[in-house]
Amino acid sequence: MSTPRDAEIRPLPYDHPDVQLLVEGLQRLYVELYGGRDESPIDRSEFELPRGTVAVAYEGPEPVAMGAWRLLSDGRAELKRMFVRPDRRGRGLSRQVLTWLEESARGVGVVDMVIETNTVHAEAVRLYESVGYAPIPAYGHYADEPETVSLGRSLAGRD
Repeated sequence: MSTPRDAEIRPLPYDHPDVQLLVEGLQRLYVELYGGRDESPIDRSEFELPRGTVAVAYEGPEPVAMGAWRLLSDGRAELKRMFVRPDRRGRGLSRQVLTWLEESARGVGVVDMVIETNTVHAEAVRLYESVGYAPIPAYGHYADEPETVSLGRSLAGRD
């Protein structure tokens, strides 16, 4: 695995063209993995601080990875839209984006971070487990789907 120097990570609005470019790449991945696009509802205003944010990683001028978080009604933050371009995978970009997102959420007082993924997306499950995410009760749009994997961890006291 080649490890690049840290990518530049920028917070951007959900409707920014670079965000939408990466979201479309993620939707194509969902079609490959699950046979269809993600249909969970997204309200762009949920990704504006202090309720959430979107982060895009750049290598030079190119957007190469992204992720987001939004507040849930119970006060936890939910990771959304984690994606690395296929030609940039295996270089630590997901971890960089995840760390940035966790720090951003902690900065506005979030204590717990959760994510809803799927057994088919084994790479994602391994990533989250490798940094301390553990199974939690199912929640969210896909909670009743048998392949759904719900994970979470405390952000309290992490550096």
